[in-house]
Amino acid sequence: IMTDCWNTDTGEAVYRTRDLVKNLRVKVRVEKVTSTAALSQHLQHQVLSQQQDTGAMEMQTLSSQGQRGDNEEELVVGWQEKLFSQYEMELFENKAACQTPLECQYHLDLKALKRAKGRRNRRIFTYTDNDRYTNSLPFNQLQYSSILLNTSKSWPTFLAERMTSLRHRGQDQQKIDCGVPKAKIINWEPTEEFVRNTHVVNNLMQTMHIMADLGPPEKLGQKENECLLVTIKTDGSGTVIIKPDFNEGREPYRIVTEGEKKEFWRLTVENASTVMKPDERDREQNIYKDLYTQHTDYLNSLVGQEFEMPPVGVLRYFMNGEIVSAKGFEYDNLYIHFTMELPTSSLADWSGPPHQPLSGVTHTCRTKPVGRDDVAFFSHLFSCEASYTCDKESEEAFFPWPVLYFKVLSLDSWQRCRTEGYGYLLFPDIPGKHTITCHTWRPLQSGTGSALRRFFIGGSPELEDHSYVRIPGTFKGERLSRFGFCSETTGSVTFNLHCMQQARSFVDANMLKKKRQRVLNQLGGFSQQGAVSSVQEAFRRARRKMQEAQENLPKELISSTSQLQI
Repeated sequence: IMTDCWNTDTGEAVYRTRDLVKNLRVKVRVEKVTSTAALSQHLQHQVLSQQQDTGAMEMQTLSSQGQRGDNEEELVVGWQEKLFSQYEMELFENKAACQTPLECQYHLDLKALKRAKGRRNRRIFTYTDNDRYTNSLPFNQLQYSSILLNTSKSWPTFLAERMTSLRHRGQDQQKIDCGVPKAKIINWEPTEEFVRNTHVVNNLMQTMHIMADLGPPEKLGQKENECLLVTIKTDGSGTVIIKPDFNEGREPYRIVTEGEKKEFWRLTVENASTVMKPDERDREQNIYKDLYTQHTDYLNSLVGQEFEMPPVGVLRYFMNGEIVSAKGFEYDNLYIHFTMELPTSSLADWSGPPHQPLSGVTHTCRTKPVGRDDVAFFSHLFSCEASYTCDKESEEAFFPWPVLYFKVLSLDSWQRCRTEGYGYLLFPDIPGKHTITCHTWRPLQSGTGSALRRFFIGGSPELEDHSYVRIPGTFKGERLSRFGFCSETTGSVTFNLHCMQQARSFVDANMLKKKRQRVLNQLGGFSQQGAVSSVQEAFRRARRKMQEAQENLPKELISSTSQLQI
């Protein structure tokens, strides 16, 4: 009859609050379901579904008030409020049974409780975070499989089983040696203890259980009749976990006792916390707002109001790069060695921080088939900071720019290296994000012996100077000839670059026209403006030459030339 009048959602609910958890109040009500009460409530539901009049509502109220006694109890419980059960009353009454300071304190509390009006609970009691029940109860006894409404058993998950063995409080915690040597980064055979202590998040939670003694009125105080009603957990940072959730107008939960004579109980859980008044809520919001403002001012005082600016005539360049992938190479197990070159010349001087590494090597990566290509995904990060200083003013448009040289190598099972390709990458001169794919090549030695040596024993022709990939550093002439140098095109490497530039205003506003083509105007934020100005200047020169040519032409050809110009 009553199968449709129960709440079957017994899962836990997670709440976030900015209020103190000590202000939490939970109203719990348990009521024994008898055949007479069940039939009466079923008839009331039928009557209320047919007619919603005042008489039906009064009948429901009178019926609910007529079932009070030992078979029901309603209580408002605060956070970590200790309510003693009948079993604890009899246990802690004798001081000889108290073994810990907490139990001795409970003995004194019971004495004070007897001198007062007595306890206000009979069936409902609590276990706080300091009780032995909270710290030592096995996980399977905290489940709602056999005592709550749904008869289908719920089994703990892999994570839940391992969370039960963790400490609920961070007392006397010691560092656990995983037994893995420092030289061995990956543990290929992890033990169960290693998995539990490294793969499970151990958040320090405070727990409270609201219990009920569902035994007969004359047999209260027996441990086998204790039943878990509500579990409340909090991590102290505003997260509150309640299982089961508040009813909030929904049907009550059902509790089924164990044993030959099964009894049914209704459980209702409500939030009885005091609602904050509107003026108090506004005052709290103002306090939070002032606190956030003070915290922001404190952070600003630490950071400062102004950014650190480079000296006049200096461009500061930042680049955060990523070696994304490499594809199209002959062998597997690739890795990349890269070097960054900060050029210096008579026109300009690039320099970096003293302790900044200008070279690096990636990890070895196996290729993965993607479409028709075998791709090695590195996702290797690197960064570079450099400062550009110009001591002279020149009308030349060319100026040296940092270069990243890289070499792709492969490693076989015998730890033999092969050179797969060389390449270079110019640092982008425009701030922002850039995705660049660089193609590579490698030196090629003619003859079959070189190919056999590369396949069987590794090794291949290598460059002594990596700058030969672009322009050798020792080259002084005007023309570079590589006639007779044999090479082979190999694969490609993809980079993601995020560039930033920081500089002062290098030129004055009234001198901008005279210094439009100089090197400093092409740096910082003037690169695009310099490009547009150069195009406009070239157009003016071409137009001036055309006008001079028209003045020297005969008169009969001027008309045709003007029409062509139009």
